[in-house]
Amino acid sequence: MAGQHPPLPSPSASPDAMLTWLQRNTLHFPPLEKAMRDPNGLLAAGGDLSADRLISAYRHGCFPWFSEGQPILWWSPDPRTVLFPDELHVSRSLNKLLRQQRYQVTFDQDFAAVIRACAAPRDYADGTWITEAMQDAYIELHRRGHAHSVEVWDGDELVGGLYGLAMGQLFFGESMFSLADNASKFGFATLVRHLKDSGFVLIDCQMPTDHLHSLGARAIPRHEFANYLARHLDQPNRASWVC
Repeated sequence: MAGQHPPLPSPSASPDAMLTWLQRNTLHFPPLEKAMRDPNGLLAAGGDLSADRLISAYRHGCFPWFSEGQPILWWSPDPRTVLFPDELHVSRSLNKLLRQQRYQVTFDQDFAAVIRACAAPRDYADGTWITEAMQDAYIELHRRGHAHSVEVWDGDELVGGLYGLAMGQLFFGESMFSLADNASKFGFATLVRHLKDSGFVLIDCQMPTDHLHSLGARAIPRHEFANYLARHLDQPNRASWVC
């Protein structure tokens, strides 16, 4: 989870397994062990971005990631980047901002604005993987109560935020953005503390980035991630998303 995923690898880059094409009339995904090693984690292609399929994907351990003009691609990398709430790393500078309450943080106050900001062009990337179709799909998940946003405010200005899915005791982070110093880290740290207090045990960060590692994220084997899915997806949490 970051403002932008690392550059999307080409599915033609020496695949070592036959790619599964999903059918629109079924929500079935192939076993995670069938994912390719090169590119790492490519599991399937096709299907659609319906809310039911997306929920099925996250429950299965995969997520959509593709660029405009490509088919829908579904990924389950090995290893998987995650953050355990107890392992959140807060730097001195970030801790100072948190103590000073430099920004205000809300949940689910403007999901559409957050995902639009995450999809906006970045200086360090060409284009975006958060296409209009992806935005519409996650807005529908938000309407259904599965996807949630974190807004970071400087007065009345939205200066940072992130969004993802809460399922059971797991949070699946998707993307974040920042328009002010440390705004996304401020929102992320606030979210992690909220999730910890609400009984969540793991935050899925999907792909590794320096930004996430600086906050305490680390890699675990895919089979270990799958074990967390099996144990915690259907367990209750105490999260409130209205504040």
